[in-house]
Amino acid sequence: MTTAFDPIVLGGTRLANRVVMAPMTRSRAFGPDAEPTELMARYYAQRAGAGLIVTEGVQPSVVGQGYPDTPGLHTPGQVRAWRTVTDAVHRAGGVMFAQLMHTGRIGHPSLLPDGLVPVAPSAVAARGRVFTHQGPKDFVTPRELDEAEIRRTVADFANAARNAVEAGFDGVEIHGANGYLIHQFLADNTNLRTDAWGAGTEGRIRFAVEVVTAVAEAIGGRRVGLRISPGNPYNDIVEDDPGEVHGALLDRIAGLDLAYLHLMEGPDAELTSRLRTAWPGTFVLNPFTHPDATGPDALKLIEDGSADMVAYGALFLANPDLPRRLAAGGPFNAPDQSTFYGGDHRGYTDYPTLTA
Repeated sequence: MTTAFDPIVLGGTRLANRVVMAPMTRSRAFGPDAEPTELMARYYAQRAGAGLIVTEGVQPSVVGQGYPDTPGLHTPGQVRAWRTVTDAVHRAGGVMFAQLMHTGRIGHPSLLPDGLVPVAPSAVAARGRVFTHQGPKDFVTPRELDEAEIRRTVADFANAARNAVEAGFDGVEIHGANGYLIHQFLADNTNLRTDAWGAGTEGRIRFAVEVVTAVAEAIGGRRVGLRISPGNPYNDIVEDDPGEVHGALLDRIAGLDLAYLHLMEGPDAELTSRLRTAWPGTFVLNPFTHPDATGPDALKLIEDGSADMVAYGALFLANPDLPRRLAAGGPFNAPDQSTFYGGDHRGYTDYPTLTA
């Protein structure tokens, strides 16, 4: 029987265990250049016992930033600063992927340089508010991307992936979940386009397919993971048939030999089973445990074959040595879930913001 503490080879890299540190937005890249700090290097190195660390969301371009003080991977200074983080994690024996996250319509002009506004597949504002340095502000109506801008955005993801490798990351995870830009292209209420980037299922999945393909071509598919959250209403997302759309997406990218698929599970366990069966490679599961944080019982998902790896969010914040504690059966520090949105389904709520 396979357990969470058995090694696994991921994209050619041998991982010590099957416990994943889920991506959790931190907002600790203080300063105008959105560069990682020494504090971030210490934070991630403390958690290097994870089989795989996936970083907080990292914007691939200036306009991809949707929250204050989140780090980027689109300037030489950011690449140099991330190298201090990856070096610290590698010295501690860890493996680390950068999560590339373009927030799309989720954001505010006050978070961007003068003249920029959030962008999206269609000019549809999200309901709710986003946290800024001036306090919570209503989401604005985003500017609809034109064809040339869509293609530049695809290129931004690929360039950020190259920067990640230069910065010492072992790979990247593309954030296609939680109501951010890729998910906005997939969803019915955020993609109203009638052109080839939105008409029908093939149109809805096109942006995701092209981003994943471009990133795989840039750094090799075995260094690339994709995160999805079909049916997750977070950030005012509505999907009429998430199974059809995400199933078609997986069919289109199955041949790219990606490192893994990372599913942020919703309450539809049958859909999880279908996607698990459809995906030919490593399957990482962030199980649906709302309203609780993912706990030790989730390790059984590896034992019964529901997943190859299991992702933990909140419990990793409170327990930097989480894999050791899981192996020992505890004790566990209780996470303070009042102050963060992360990998453990805080998205299945009706509030729209995050910090950790």
